[in-house]
Amino acid sequence: MKIQKKLNKSAKNQLILILLLAAAWVPAGRAQQAQVSLPQTPAGRKVEAYIKAFNSGEPAVREFFTGHTAKDALQKTPVEVRLDRYRQMRYRLGSLEIRKLVESREDFVSVIAWTSAGPIIRMDFQFEPAEPFGLIGIRIEALENAGEESPPAAAKKNNDELVAAVKEYAQQVSRAEEFSGVILVVQNGTPLFEQAYGYADREKKRLNGIDTKFNIGSISKSFTGLAVRQLIAEKKISPDDPIGKFLPDYPNKDAAAKVTVGHLLNMTSGIGDFFGDRYEATPKEKIRSLKDYLPLFADQPLEFEPGAGERYSNGGYVVLGLIIEKVSGEDYYTYVHEHVFKPAGMLDSASPEKDAAVPNRAVGYVRDGSSWKPNTGTLPGRGSSAGGGYSTARDLLKYTTALAQGALGGAAEEMRGGFGIAGGAPGLNAVLEWDPKSGYLIAVMSNFGPPSAERVARQIRSWLPR
Repeated sequence: MKIQKKLNKSAKNQLILILLLAAAWVPAGRAQQAQVSLPQTPAGRKVEAYIKAFNSGEPAVREFFTGHTAKDALQKTPVEVRLDRYRQMRYRLGSLEIRKLVESREDFVSVIAWTSAGPIIRMDFQFEPAEPFGLIGIRIEALENAGEESPPAAAKKNNDELVAAVKEYAQQVSRAEEFSGVILVVQNGTPLFEQAYGYADREKKRLNGIDTKFNIGSISKSFTGLAVRQLIAEKKISPDDPIGKFLPDYPNKDAAAKVTVGHLLNMTSGIGDFFGDRYEATPKEKIRSLKDYLPLFADQPLEFEPGAGERYSNGGYVVLGLIIEKVSGEDYYTYVHEHVFKPAGMLDSASPEKDAAVPNRAVGYVRDGSSWKPNTGTLPGRGSSAGGGYSTARDLLKYTTALAQGALGGAAEEMRGGFGIAGGAPGLNAVLEWDPKSGYLIAVMSNFGPPSAERVARQIRSWLPR
């Protein structure tokens, strides 16, 4: 199950925090502490200046790194490298707001910060031990629990206890505005719990419903992976075929010759992400087809030799979508509709353009201080084979049912053992977990950013009767 193993990692990789010094990842939670002031020490004032610069934008961050970073640290990690990491962090986290001071020393400050995209993070700032107390590095860790009470994780005795616990928990996180969306829990095809919470459109006061269509982010990669495997089963593609066989004009000739379909599927291609400074600088409305994504990443050098490493790659899945188009003679969206959605009965799943009139589509929201604002400005004109499609909880159930029944072809055989996949970005988070052995399926879809859906799914999973 190579492709599913890679897809299982997508839930985490959508929230990877690019660090200035070191890295760590655990699922994130939320906190409700009041905002705090930092100690007026040299280190405290530098942390305060960093947060202000982070929220102000790239020019301010450049000025901060140039003026406040230790000389040795700056030689080791230049300003341009730090700025590149900042851009990725800003995209995935949004703005920062300090909620708790954990520790403060002359050369070290640790804080808990709230992010507008959802995760609660701990930030450890290391400084020089003497004047001028220049910044050495920052370690960032997404937190499982930032101080709030969490329900116990013990498994429930039966489904009645499970449903009661899920109902109470869902009401709790919804009232706290930690979740907005749909929760579906199923066993052996029978829904045990199905409920919608919050607003699909806050301006129009339109509530989320069971049939609301949510942006599912990287869950779309599962459909792309299945489509490629269908073409492999039909012997129209081989896992060993290089990119150049199908895309002879691919901008990076080294990648075209070395990267194979198998590398792309398994995230071992060395092709990077399309999120970054180019994406930020591109008018999002102009990104409406798969080929529109290519200039955002395709000419960049490979990050490692194909097969020699593994790294999550949105760019790689865009390339897979282009290969699907070349081989099938259909555009990616049509192919997936005809060969995945239609046979599975997924009539409410598609990748519509963001300015199209789509009934029952949820607007994504990110927190802006004490209010919420739509995530529309961060979204491309249309999603891609790497993510950004829309679906409903019931359609995701239909997807697993079709896989189990063999309705999507023999290429889906290795996916019938179950999987857990997720997608997330500012203003969207979705999780689909399916275990055929126990018969349980959990689908959680949210129009808030991570970890709104992932946290709910994780809690429900811990309660499933054993």
